[in-house]
Amino acid sequence: MQPSLGAAADSISWVLTSYIVAAAITTPLTGWLAERIGRRRLFLFAVAAFTIASMACGLATSLPEMVLYRLLQGATGAVIAPLSQSFILDAWPRARQGQALALFGVGIMVGPILGPVIGGWLTDRFDWRWVFFINLPFGILTIVLAAAVLPDPASLRRRFDLLGFTLLAIGMGALQLALDRGHQLDWLGSWEIRLELSLAVAALWAFAVHLTTAQNAILSRRLLTDRNVMLGFLFIGIVGVLLVGTTALMPTMLQTLYGYPVVEAGLLQMPRGIGMALAMLLAGRLIGRVSPRPLILAGILIAAIGLYMMTGFAPVMPAQPFIITAALQGFGLGLVFVPLNTIAFSTLPQQLRTEASAFYMLMRNIGGSIGLSLAITMLARQQQISHADLASTLTPYKNPLTNPGLAAAAGPRGEAAMAAADGILGGQALLIAYIDVFQLMVFLALAMIPLLLLLRPAPSAATPVHLPE
Repeated sequence: MQPSLGAAADSISWVLTSYIVAAAITTPLTGWLAERIGRRRLFLFAVAAFTIASMACGLATSLPEMVLYRLLQGATGAVIAPLSQSFILDAWPRARQGQALALFGVGIMVGPILGPVIGGWLTDRFDWRWVFFINLPFGILTIVLAAAVLPDPASLRRRFDLLGFTLLAIGMGALQLALDRGHQLDWLGSWEIRLELSLAVAALWAFAVHLTTAQNAILSRRLLTDRNVMLGFLFIGIVGVLLVGTTALMPTMLQTLYGYPVVEAGLLQMPRGIGMALAMLLAGRLIGRVSPRPLILAGILIAAIGLYMMTGFAPVMPAQPFIITAALQGFGLGLVFVPLNTIAFSTLPQQLRTEASAFYMLMRNIGGSIGLSLAITMLARQQQISHADLASTLTPYKNPLTNPGLAAAAGPRGEAAMAAADGILGGQALLIAYIDVFQLMVFLALAMIPLLLLLRPAPSAATPVHLPE
């Protein structure tokens, strides 16, 4: 994409940043837009606009055009998932919502894993533009089917909370910019990141104060007082950290350390998606018979085991450990997703589901951004630290190849030997850095376990849920 658009290496990242920022700003508006426009009409418009924006991205001829179209793509695509989840929760009785959310979760959680594999194959066989063109048939099919079957449920109408939206948009936009660009600009060593983080903290603090004092705020107070909803937001944020943090690192590790081609590296990660899909379908079957909390606990432990096994990666390995650990991690996180969705939305009335779904997706995306930034930053820093630690143990007395005098006397062969030693050292340092990141992910997974004690059991299917008077 970079040479096709004539973009510099430091500016091509705006193709991703623009989408993330637009999605973060638009997602909180989903509930209010659904009330004003109608959930059905908003969904059809969003799918059509997303499809058109995707085609425009594929036809873009310059970086400014691509960034503009990606902004439109992010803004319109952000509302599709929350609206879809709301339709599913409305269409299925509470006793069978777990099965419905399982099928829905397969697409939501597995799509980002299979997407890079399919995108890499399209780019390798055809051109990067086909990554966007492939959205056209699926977009048309979605519009036709949605127009035929989707209802248009009634909803409450609220006034637009301009101040709340402005504060939230500034806070989320600044936070996403800082998370996306921080590892490129050395975090707090850059004035841009300092400004963005300061702006994010100030805006989000003001937004929190606004929520507790204003009438008809953009986020209903009913959500703020629901323990399961708020814990669900926290849980899905951590799940986003674990999923995106490891998913983003594995392809580069497989390519740089183990020499796998791009397509094969993507195929080795497919077991994560397969395991996640199987776990979601299994959880959908069990959710009516087993309490959600034991399922969530089992999923956390399985994912933690998979992550722990990744801390034992060796410099030379067959493909089997990558397949097993990816499948375990995917199965564990998939087992968390369905019961977490069920218990988080079990106490909510129908009128608040779209709004809650939007913020639920927002927290997942924020968690993914944090996970990506945390993984990349920690990987770079730990590699430097590990390289320095390993290099300090290499002395001319232990390894003559590291003696600069002998290397210079040996001429080109000595320089080649020094370069080979440094390459081996760098590879070892990079592997240690990856293992350090995986260890952090293990601790994050286990940190979710105490939060399970705070979740309330889901009400029975016969228990009605009403808005407070």
